[in-house]
Amino acid sequence: MFNLFKSWLKNSLKAILLVTIFLGIITAGWTPSGHAALPSGNAITDGKALLRYALPIDNKPVRKLQVSLEDISNQLRANKRWGAVNNDLKQASRILDQPSQILASVPEERQPQAQAWITELKSGIAELQEVVKTKQKEPILNGRAKLLNLVSLLEESMVKEFPFEIPAEYSNLPQLKGRATIAIKTNKGDLTVVVDGYSAPVTAGNFVDLVQRGFYNGLEFTRSEESYVLQTGDPSGKEVGFIDPQTGKYRAVPLEILVEGEKEPTYGITLEDAGRYLDMPVLPFSSFGALAMARPEGDVNGASSQVFFFLFEPELTPAGRNLLDGRYTVFGYLTEGREILDKLNADDKIESATVVQGIENLVQPEPA
Repeated sequence: MFNLFKSWLKNSLKAILLVTIFLGIITAGWTPSGHAALPSGNAITDGKALLRYALPIDNKPVRKLQVSLEDISNQLRANKRWGAVNNDLKQASRILDQPSQILASVPEERQPQAQAWITELKSGIAELQEVVKTKQKEPILNGRAKLLNLVSLLEESMVKEFPFEIPAEYSNLPQLKGRATIAIKTNKGDLTVVVDGYSAPVTAGNFVDLVQRGFYNGLEFTRSEESYVLQTGDPSGKEVGFIDPQTGKYRAVPLEILVEGEKEPTYGITLEDAGRYLDMPVLPFSSFGALAMARPEGDVNGASSQVFFFLFEPELTPAGRNLLDGRYTVFGYLTEGREILDKLNADDKIESATVVQGIENLVQPEPA
């Protein structure tokens, strides 16, 4: 039944392009408001940046700090605008000169560590300002990446509690109330993904639970569509998903989409079917290596164990407006191993998948 997913992708290419163009025209300049909204401007295509923006926090100074550092790569792509890069760093430095505004969102017990990160950021920005004088792109990008990793830690320290109640009807499924990092070893090299329970707790919880069970170890990638998807998770035998040994039944996972500006996900309906054509998911299909659930085309609540990496190609499925957003659940992003993912094909194999961080955020259902 998952062949429907393949045929839908193939047959939708023209529709994706046409609808994207149409929506791009009628929505030009539209920016959603509210919680977890991405900044206006060019669509973000970096998975790590998308994960930062998806954090359920509300601290304007740290977001401005992040935006300043994220912007450096844009300026380097745009004919290496060194003046603009320096301005970004100056703005970041000014924000860090008022650490109390950032620390105001950090719980008291975490503030000493947060202050240490702020000190490290100030030092790192000063060092990067000297590197910019050399006008060497790679060292600048490397320095920026280190600074943004510190910003990620600082932002994550601001999350005080899980931000919403998951509907009781899904209490029989594992839930990830936070984030987890998964190391995936393949026959061609290693991948690292971060899955986001703040945006898709049921979907991410199901995946982390299956990783813990060793479900994906030894599984082949069963489908490779160039510039579209690389899919895995189909177990050997007649089954197409995970059979829970406790119940003997197929574990079905609902479609789960958190929309920008909303506090909790929508379940069991695509944004298209809900008539929400202009709404955007907090976790969009705009990054190479977006990790999403495959499902039967006719059953929005029929996902189980099969997942796919989206092989983002901006000319075919432009970021910001495409028919995948709101139709399938993105629940994480590739953070390391892009060159490996680009080499993988059908019949390549996952040798092992391991939770290396965040297992404490996995909440198992209570026994019936």
